[in-house]
Amino acid sequence: MKIILQKPVETLGEAGEVVQVADGYARNYLFPRGLAMPASKGALRHAERIKAQSDQRIRQSKEAAEGLAARLGKTPVSMDAQAGEEGKLFGSITGQHIAEQIQIQLSETIDHRDIRLEEPIRSLGTHTVSVHLHPEVDATVTVEVVAR
Repeated sequence: MKIILQKPVETLGEAGEVVQVADGYARNYLFPRGLAMPASKGALRHAERIKAQSDQRIRQSKEAAEGLAARLGKTPVSMDAQAGEEGKLFGSITGQHIAEQIQIQLSETIDHRDIRLEEPIRSLGTHTVSVHLHPEVDATVTVEVVAR
Protein backbone atom coordinates (compact mmCIF):
# COMPACT_ATOMS: atom_id res chain seq x y z
CA MET A 1 0.00 0.00 0.00
CA LYS A 2 1.33 3.46 -0.86
CA ILE A 3 1.13 5.96 1.96
CA ILE A 4 2.20 9.52 2.67
CA LEU A 5 4.03 10.09 5.93
CA GLN A 6 2.53 12.88 8.03
CA LYS A 7 5.33 12.84 10.60
CA PRO A 8 8.87 11.45 10.56
CA VAL A 9 8.98 7.68 11.12
CA GLU A 10 12.43 6.39 12.00
CA THR A 11 12.38 3.27 9.82
CA LEU A 12 10.48 4.77 6.87
CA GLY A 13 11.42 8.39 6.26
CA GLU A 14 10.57 12.03 6.79
CA ALA A 15 7.24 13.84 6.68
CA GLY A 16 5.81 14.24 3.19
CA GLU A 17 7.54 11.20 1.67
CA VAL A 18 5.53 8.64 -0.28
CA VAL A 19 6.51 5.10 0.70
CA GLN A 20 5.31 1.56 0.09
CA VAL A 21 4.40 -0.46 3.22
CA ALA A 22 2.45 -3.57 4.10
CA ASP A 23 -1.31 -3.07 4.31
CA GLY A 24 -1.54 -4.27 7.92
CA TYR A 25 1.30 -2.03 9.08
CA ALA A 26 -0.44 0.98 7.57
CA ARG A 27 -3.94 0.13 8.85
CA ASN A 28 -2.97 -1.08 12.32
CA TYR A 29 -0.06 1.16 13.25
CA LEU A 30 0.54 4.20 11.03
CA PHE A 31 -3.04 5.40 10.38
CA PRO A 32 -4.36 5.16 13.98
CA ARG A 33 -1.37 7.11 15.31
CA GLY A 34 -1.68 9.83 12.68
CA LEU A 35 1.75 9.08 11.26
CA ALA A 36 0.54 8.48 7.70
CA MET A 37 -2.40 8.69 5.32
CA PRO A 38 -3.31 6.78 2.15
CA ALA A 39 -1.78 8.14 -1.05
CA SER A 40 -4.31 9.64 -3.47
CA LYS A 41 -4.02 12.43 -6.05
CA GLY A 42 -5.23 15.12 -3.66
CA ALA A 43 -3.15 13.70 -0.85
CA LEU A 44 -0.04 13.82 -3.03
CA ARG A 45 -0.46 17.59 -3.45
CA HIS A 46 -0.90 17.82 0.32
CA ALA A 47 2.27 15.75 0.75
CA GLU A 48 4.26 18.30 -1.22
CA ARG A 49 3.19 21.02 1.24
CA ILE A 50 4.03 18.78 4.21
CA LYS A 51 7.46 18.04 2.72
CA ALA A 52 8.14 21.75 2.17
CA GLN A 53 7.20 22.56 5.77
CA SER A 54 9.32 19.69 7.06
CA ASP A 55 12.31 20.85 5.00
CA GLN A 56 11.89 24.38 6.34
CA ARG A 57 11.77 23.12 9.96
CA ILE A 58 14.90 21.02 9.41
CA ARG A 59 16.71 23.97 7.81
CA GLN A 60 15.77 26.29 10.71
CA SER A 61 16.82 23.66 13.24
CA LYS A 62 20.18 23.26 11.51
CA GLU A 63 20.75 27.03 11.39
CA ALA A 64 19.94 27.32 15.11
CA ALA A 65 22.33 24.45 15.88
CA GLU A 66 25.10 26.08 13.83
CA GLY A 67 24.63 29.35 15.74
CA LEU A 68 24.75 27.50 19.05
CA ALA A 69 27.87 25.63 17.92
CA ALA A 70 29.59 28.94 17.16
CA ARG A 71 28.68 30.33 20.61
CA LEU A 72 29.85 27.15 22.36
CA GLY A 73 33.14 27.13 20.46
CA LYS A 74 34.01 30.75 21.40
CA THR A 75 33.95 30.51 25.19
CA PRO A 76 35.72 27.84 27.23
CA VAL A 77 33.78 26.25 30.08
CA SER A 78 35.61 26.49 33.41
CA MET A 79 35.08 23.83 36.06
CA ASP A 80 36.41 23.60 39.62
CA ALA A 81 37.29 20.20 41.06
CA GLN A 82 39.22 18.80 43.96
CA ALA A 83 42.50 17.28 42.85
CA GLY A 84 45.55 15.60 44.31
CA GLU A 85 49.13 16.75 44.01
CA GLU A 86 49.69 14.97 40.70
CA GLY A 87 46.71 16.68 39.05
CA LYS A 88 44.36 13.72 39.28
CA LEU A 89 40.80 14.50 40.33
CA PHE A 90 39.07 13.07 43.35
CA GLY A 91 36.18 11.70 41.31
CA SER A 92 35.48 12.64 37.71
CA ILE A 93 33.69 15.14 35.50
CA THR A 94 30.91 13.66 33.40
CA GLY A 95 28.66 14.94 30.63
CA GLN A 96 26.05 15.87 33.24
CA HIS A 97 28.53 18.16 35.02
CA ILE A 98 29.57 19.78 31.74
CA ALA A 99 25.93 20.35 30.72
CA GLU A 100 25.22 22.03 34.08
CA GLN A 101 28.24 24.32 33.71
CA ILE A 102 27.24 25.27 30.16
CA GLN A 103 23.79 26.19 31.52
CA ILE A 104 25.31 28.29 34.32
CA GLN A 105 28.11 30.01 32.41
CA LEU A 106 26.70 30.36 28.88
CA SER A 107 22.94 30.22 29.55
CA GLU A 108 22.52 27.51 26.91
CA THR A 109 20.57 24.34 27.61
CA ILE A 110 22.33 21.21 26.39
CA ASP A 111 21.10 17.67 27.02
CA HIS A 112 23.83 15.76 28.86
CA ARG A 113 23.30 12.78 26.53
CA ASP A 114 24.43 14.92 23.59
CA ILE A 115 27.85 15.51 25.15
CA ARG A 116 30.25 12.97 23.68
CA LEU A 117 32.85 11.87 26.22
CA GLU A 118 34.80 8.69 25.57
CA GLU A 119 35.57 8.56 29.29
CA PRO A 120 34.83 10.92 32.18
CA ILE A 121 37.46 13.62 32.70
CA ARG A 122 39.79 12.64 35.56
CA SER A 123 42.62 15.16 35.37
CA LEU A 124 43.26 18.88 35.59
CA GLY A 125 43.89 20.88 32.45
CA THR A 126 42.20 21.72 29.19
CA HIS A 127 40.07 19.11 27.46
CA THR A 128 38.10 19.28 24.21
CA VAL A 129 34.63 17.76 24.23
CA SER A 130 32.30 17.16 21.30
CA VAL A 131 28.62 18.12 21.61
CA HIS A 132 26.08 16.66 19.17
CA LEU A 133 23.55 19.42 18.45
CA HIS A 134 21.90 18.25 15.21
CA PRO A 135 22.34 15.24 12.90
CA GLU A 136 24.60 17.41 10.73
CA VAL A 137 26.11 19.74 13.36
CA ASP A 138 28.61 18.96 16.12
CA ALA A 139 30.26 21.58 18.32
CA THR A 140 33.62 21.45 20.05
CA VAL A 141 33.66 22.79 23.59
CA THR A 142 36.84 23.53 25.52
CA VAL A 143 36.56 22.45 29.15
CA GLU A 144 39.15 23.90 31.53
CA VAL A 145 39.40 21.92 34.76
CA VAL A 146 41.10 23.83 37.59
CA ALA A 147 41.81 22.84 41.19
CA ARG A 148 39.73 24.40 43.96
